[in-house]
Amino acid sequence: MSKVLITGAAGYIGSILTPELLKKGHEVVAIDNFFYDQMSLLDVCNDKNLKIIRGDARNRELISEHIKGAEFIIPLACIVGAPACDRDPLAAKSVNLDAIKMILELREENQKIIYPNTNSGYGVGQQGVHCDENTPLKPISLYGRLKVEAEKALLEAGGSITLRLATVFGVSPRMRLDLLVNDFVYRAVTDRFAVLFEPHFKRNYIHVRDVAAAFIHAMENFDNMKNQSYNVGLSDANMSKMELCQEIKKQLPDFHFFEAKIGEDPDKRDYIVSNEKIEKTGFKPKISLQEGIEELIKGYQIIRRNHFSNL
Repeated sequence: MSKVLITGAAGYIGSILTPELLKKGHEVVAIDNFFYDQMSLLDVCNDKNLKIIRGDARNRELISEHIKGAEFIIPLACIVGAPACDRDPLAAKSVNLDAIKMILELREENQKIIYPNTNSGYGVGQQGVHCDENTPLKPISLYGRLKVEAEKALLEAGGSITLRLATVFGVSPRMRLDLLVNDFVYRAVTDRFAVLFEPHFKRNYIHVRDVAAAFIHAMENFDNMKNQSYNVGLSDANMSKMELCQEIKKQLPDFHFFEAKIGEDPDKRDYIVSNEKIEKTGFKPKISLQEGIEELIKGYQIIRRNHFSNL
């Protein structure tokens, strides 16, 4: 079993991935600043293989101390999404790019990095043409640009795998309501309506538990997959916002949605994605979009507070 250092370990993805790694017997050093006062790792504090460090992923002294002996480094700490990055560009650069470059400076030659990029780096694709890992990256937002630049630095340095994640959805102990599927289902459950900007814009989707599974798959197949990027999404879920709402309506018939004739979506991504490359390595997502919607509907019987977002 391996020692794994995770920054942002108590975040939306980390609070699913950390327990999964512990279940497999890995030793996890979890660094998080607990900025959102989340309590998402409390249920695994009894695991002797878990070490929790309350600290900042940008703290050179802290990372230098805890990177020692780690076979894998998974830097999840991130200011996520275009609106959050636009609100504080300096913090976004220091967390999303500078902290990654610092890890590259501090790591030893044999330490392996698995990094979550976003497939929003594809920006606006060609209609009907799937973006694959050779498609030129044209990020529109500051968030996309920083993630793409970090990926470039990692791949140039070697000893890394980058996962270009589709829009993530699903229930997590550190829940987020600002992600597109999570947001639309929340609106469907609580408001029963949504107003759509540019409803024909398409993107790809992936469940948060399948994201955790993709990281574990990359760890277990590192030598075969290293020094490359991989799209990670549901191949049957390249769909527009309008199509997503139609899927939600199948489970919540009282949900109504309308196209806004004025205004535009601040997140302008519009593309479809091929996930064939990672599928050829043996990885297949297990949770469908429909199952994720069903799960979210249940989750929103519990969550009635709108503080689960990054904004």
